[in-house]
Parts: sequence; C-alpha cells; structure tokens
Amino acid sequence: MLKVLAAVIAIIVIALAVVLILASTKPDTFRVERSAVIKASPENVFPLIADFHQWGRWSPYETRDPAMKRTYGGAERGKGATYAWEGDSNIGTGHMEILDAPASQNVVIKLDFLKLFEAHNTAEFTLQPQGDGTRVTWTMQGPTPFIGKIMHVFINMDRMVGTDFEAGLANLRKAVES
Repeated sequence: MLKVLAAVIAIIVIALAVVLILASTKPDTFRVERSAVIKASPENVFPLIADFHQWGRWSPYETRDPAMKRTYGGAERGKGATYAWEGDSNIGTGHMEILDAPASQNVVIKLDFLKLFEAHNTAEFTLQPQGDGTRVTWTMQGPTPFIGKIMHVFINMDRMVGTDFEAGLANLRKAVES
C-alpha cells in the first residue's frame, strides 16, 4: 500500500514539474489578432467601434450573460469613453476605456478584467481602406504572468479569443453592411 501511495505521489510531482517547466517556456506577453474586410468605408465602420453604446449590435461578449450590468461613463464616444460590465461566470467583471480614437483610423482601448481572473490588456481596432471596403483588424495584447503561463499550457488563448474576435467581426460586418 505504501509503495502504491509513493508511486502516486511521484507521478503527481513529475506531472507538476512538467507543467511548470512547460509554463516557463511560454512567452511573457500574448497577442491575439483577427481581421476581416467589411464592404463599407472606414467612416461607416468607425462609429460602431468608437461608441461603446453600439457594441451591443456586434460584440460577441454582449450576449453571453443576458443579465449583465453595464455602466457607461466619461465621453459619450471616442477618447475618454468608458464601459464597465458585471456579469456571471461566462463574462466576469471588467472595465474598458478608449485611450485614443483618431477618426476612422483606429480605436485603442485599455481593457481591465477584474473577475473571473485579473488581467490588464490593450485592445485595438485598426481600420484600413481596402478596395471598396475596409479591413478591420482587432487585436488584444498584454503581459502573461506566470499563472497565465500555466493556464496557457492547457488553453490555447489564440484559438479561444480568436474565435470570439472572428464572430465579432462577422457581426460587425452584418451590422455595417445591412
């Protein structure tokens, strides 16, 4: 019995060591990026991104918790606009602030997650004319603390968040093109 217990403990210690070693090889920062072409001018796309009140029309995160509480503050739109949310375990709690929003070019957002986990990232939407449309690129980047690196051993952040960005860009396309 003692040998079995010792073997189980050894397996657990080895598994933990492997996870910690793998985590230590993960990068100190992460970046997720997706883009899509929307058949509209940057001037027609920009207002839906630079105004948090419009995000309900396209953001994939707006429908995850129907009872989510939203608070808007600061400027009405553009630089200085703020948006806070408080939701269930599907959406958590956080805060966003538009740091920069030169008209029809890009929107830079300070993105702070407070619950389910704490993270402080930057999101950016870049709008570039392309043919008869606009290429919208949505990125999120930030530091990866060691606990995040451990999570990245088991979770592919690019795939998880990238899928949401793809859905959001498709929704944005529908909202603008309709």
